[in-house]
Amino acid sequence: MQTHRHIRSFVLRAGRMTHAQQRALEELWPAYGLDPGVGALDLTASFGRQAPRCLEIGFGVGEVIGSLAESHPHIDYVGIEVHRPGVGRLLLRAAAAGLRNVRVICHDAVEVLTAAIQDESFDEILIFFPDPWHKKRHHKRRLIDPVFTATLAAKLRSGGVLRLATDWQDYAEQILAVCNADPRLHSLSDDATYVPHPDFRPPTRFERRGARLGHGVWDLAYSKRTAAPFPVPS
Repeated sequence: MQTHRHIRSFVLRAGRMTHAQQRALEELWPAYGLDPGVGALDLTASFGRQAPRCLEIGFGVGEVIGSLAESHPHIDYVGIEVHRPGVGRLLLRAAAAGLRNVRVICHDAVEVLTAAIQDESFDEILIFFPDPWHKKRHHKRRLIDPVFTATLAAKLRSGGVLRLATDWQDYAEQILAVCNADPRLHSLSDDATYVPHPDFRPPTRFERRGARLGHGVWDLAYSKRTAAPFPVPS
């Protein structure tokens, strides 16, 4: 049987790590970091409670997840990001605010969700401004494809919500087509297209940069249907 070959949706860049960010990674990781190993992570044990749970994939420097965790202490937040300076910034913010409802994973999100996260683990999944890989020959690197979307649906609890945003129109159209085709996802748009900018999402640096370049922003939102499980495409 043919298997799906995982093409990474990111390129690790060195980036400038400040002394504070490096120190945060060294000193704060035991409190906030999760290291995927063999088998699924026990998120309930990590947070020490059973609570609504939200995942943000590719949180950048942590504007959204940091703001949400500060505003909603009754919700547990898991963030996945591969770029270490951004991880360091979120750790510093979490420590400064005394947050207890944030955990961070510094690893490839596709690998984490496939191997280390149990199905039906999250009430909400956020993916804001993933790398658009705007050149046509690079479209195969885009994070949102049918296989990964099926994985996302599997990790949502019934009735859970998947929220996405991009400032590249052709990527928005691709995401729309892929998500609308997944039988477990139901669009929260009246016409199965785009939704208004959610009030809770502060403008990220990627969104601000896009606005300076004259880009529009397309938000999408889907809820997971209550239905029998579907197999992940292979």
